[in-house]
Amino acid sequence: MKFRNTLFGLVLALAVFLAACGGAATPEAMMEKSEDAMLEEKSDEQMAEPTHDAMMEDEMPASDEMTEEMTDEMANEPADMMEVPTWFSAALTDVRSGQTFTINDFKGKVVLVETMAMWCSNCLKQQTQVKALHEALGMRDDFVSIGLDIDPNENVDALKGYVEDKGFDWHYAVSPVDVSREIASLYGDQFLNPPSTPILVIDRHGQAHLLPFGIKSADELIQAIQPFLDESM
Repeated sequence: MKFRNTLFGLVLALAVFLAACGGAATPEAMMEKSEDAMLEEKSDEQMAEPTHDAMMEDEMPASDEMTEEMTDEMANEPADMMEVPTWFSAALTDVRSGQTFTINDFKGKVVLVETMAMWCSNCLKQQTQVKALHEALGMRDDFVSIGLDIDPNENVDALKGYVEDKGFDWHYAVSPVDVSREIASLYGDQFLNPPSTPILVIDRHGQAHLLPFGIKSADELIQAIQPFLDESM
């Protein structure tokens, strides 16, 4: 009987021990639970905090808004702050006087520039109309005409004899190669084709305006340049 009681006690103690072990978490289980909790907390933090891309989107204005702002800034930019063509500062030699000048020397004035060649009959016809234009306008300190000989085979001495023979008393110069190249680049290759009688007008703010190709009468020239002459600085 005593033996049976002892055995019963051992069995009961073992049962209690096993129950206690079954109810407690093992070290492995505790570690897995800890890692899961950390992952859940990190995920919650990421959802709560804004991403780098989202922060950049909030800080940067929309593309359309940036374009509109840049356009407004360019429109409000003063005319004298706009980029000036390089050929405006190129030294040109007046074949009649021998003095050098640049387009920039005439800033604030209206400047008519004709690219031409001495062999071009259309050029001669156009220049007679420019002469009539000068006669119609009278003596004006704010208007300048320039004939640029763009034929590389023609020289200063020949051009001087040409203008004196024709009675053209405005500025004439042989165009340097780099000037002719830039004019063609900016305004088109047709400006190096004298028979098309190319003419451009530079307004008081230094902006170039291309006139239609073909021979233009004195009246047509007046109509084209009068708005620029009426414009103030």
